[in-house]
Amino acid sequence: MGQTVPVTTTGSAGPDGQRIAEDSAAAMRAADRAARAAGVEVTQVAPGRAVATMTVGEDHANGHGVCHGGYLFLLADAAMAYACNAYGVSALATGADIAFLRPARSGDVLTAEAVERALTGRSGLYDVTVRSGDGTVVAEFRGRTRQVPGLAPPPPA
Repeated sequence: MGQTVPVTTTGSAGPDGQRIAEDSAAAMRAADRAARAAGVEVTQVAPGRAVATMTVGEDHANGHGVCHGGYLFLLADAAMAYACNAYGVSALATGADIAFLRPARSGDVLTAEAVERALTGRSGLYDVTVRSGDGTVVAEFRGRTRQVPGLAPPPPA
């Protein structure tokens, strides 16, 4: 899967911040077996922001034939992980909540956009909106993170 990570710059990151975000995303992608197994792809990254996509497949379906909420959570959590780790300091989720608003079905291409709402000291707050291909909001996720400076980052990709 060794794909490159296309990136957009938010303008406030500057060239060094953007390079750190890109390097962090590449290292995380190489080490993140869970997201890779679910088909999650990171398409944009910048300090405090990330966009990830996932195509809902047959293996993502629950007993009702719609995308299992655990996969929606995984997609949103992965987008948050790339956003909060884009500063070059390891960060982990400390908690999150998700509201499932609409079902996603097999074949739907989902996009999760993570946006940093606050970063105070080592604590972060992130909102992630998950949309289907037609722009319909499928889920809203709010996550909390904590930077852990002593935690080694993934090895460079």
